[in-house]
Amino acid sequence: MRYTQLGRTGLKVSRLVLGTMNFGPHADEAASHAMMDAALDAGINFFDTANVYGWGENKGRTEEIVGTWLAQGGGRRDKVVLATKVYGSMAADRDATWPNHDRLSALNIRRAVDASLKRLQTDHIDLYQFHHVDRHTPWDEIWQAVDVLVQQGKILYVGSSNHAGWHIAQANEAARRRHSLGLVSEQCLYNLYERRAEMEVIPAAESYGLGVIAWSPLGGGLLGGALRKEREGGGARSAAALSRGAVREQVQAYEDLVAEHGLDPAEVALAWLLTRPGVTGPIVGPRTMEQLTSALPALDLTLSDGLLASLDEIFPGPGPSPEAFAW
Repeated sequence: MRYTQLGRTGLKVSRLVLGTMNFGPHADEAASHAMMDAALDAGINFFDTANVYGWGENKGRTEEIVGTWLAQGGGRRDKVVLATKVYGSMAADRDATWPNHDRLSALNIRRAVDASLKRLQTDHIDLYQFHHVDRHTPWDEIWQAVDVLVQQGKILYVGSSNHAGWHIAQANEAARRRHSLGLVSEQCLYNLYERRAEMEVIPAAESYGLGVIAWSPLGGGLLGGALRKEREGGGARSAAALSRGAVREQVQAYEDLVAEHGLDPAEVALAWLLTRPGVTGPIVGPRTMEQLTSALPALDLTLSDGLLASLDEIFPGPGPSPEAFAW
């Protein structure tokens, strides 16, 4: 396994991140425990979850599964960098959300941390992430709540998720005024097909020393051999996207290119992210053990300059800001 620092911190994390969103909805507790064991055996030490995972009436179930795994002992908690998130309502029906039971008020942050700690069966969260932007709560209030939790030892680092570049700047400038560490990571949608984060989010993250954690690294299945799976009778997850002619042409060109080099599409998509400036690692969110183990070879895959250039031709990025939208 390869490791790197998480942004500007001294925290060492694996270049692949184990995403747990499918634990509960698509993998039962035993299968989820087995995948976490396999990930740890492979050297993956960075586990990502969220309080709302499990979804609907089962919100919180994923954290509970992670918690029962950690409770087995054997050094599990000490070896894992544990990340979870706060923002969404924990009510099964969003319309039934009670006031102050969602978003990033100091009150909800305090309540949500304690609830996650209980489900996770641990005394601290290594990386506590804001799952979305709260446009109604000032950053000074958010950082006041965070400072208290850090002093209490309940959380160690704080990250963002799905934030724009200017939100990252706003957050860390507010933290600077308070002499707080501020955000140390940003978890964003980023893959070969969806590269808009390159315009402002990733440059902001680099400037402020945030590690970038890429979610949906295979583009919802588009970059995982979708057309090949379609021919084999699968690929339903990406069927809607493939129904658009331009997308289908891009994916076909991608699979043809990868085949010419004798490589696997999913491995190339993961390996490409590992070449990107500022990227800590992609999140691998397996439903099965096979999906987990199939991601590991990407760590040892070196993409040639020629192949990288060809990938840029098929999936061109937006270009830097402001040149991408101005002269």
